[in-house]
Amino acid sequence: MKQPYQPPMESIPFTRVMQALSEPNRVKIVQFLLIEKEKICSSFIPLTNLPKSSVSHHIKVLRESGLIQARVEGKEHYYSVRVDELEARFPGIISTLSHVDPAYI
Repeated sequence: MKQPYQPPMESIPFTRVMQALSEPNRVKIVQFLLIEKEKICSSFIPLTNLPKSSVSHHIKVLRESGLIQARVEGKEHYYSVRVDELEARFPGIISTLSHVDPAYI
């Protein structure tokens, strides 16, 4: 199976990352992945209470903004946050995302 597009970290502007994080469900997905490390797309459906098509769209936005990466194994796509790369490019972003209170999302 073809690997989904993931932009090189050095080509990602901060504004694109922040735009991706402007949607509350995307923040929830990133926070969930920071805790769980790696999950498949269907894992986010109960978290967001959204249909699979909407979750897939949010995953695509997060991936194309450079926040998450995909690993393909058979038919499954496993997603994880690009922690080390993000911290190197935008210091403090991971600790900030880890401390956002879900009540404010």
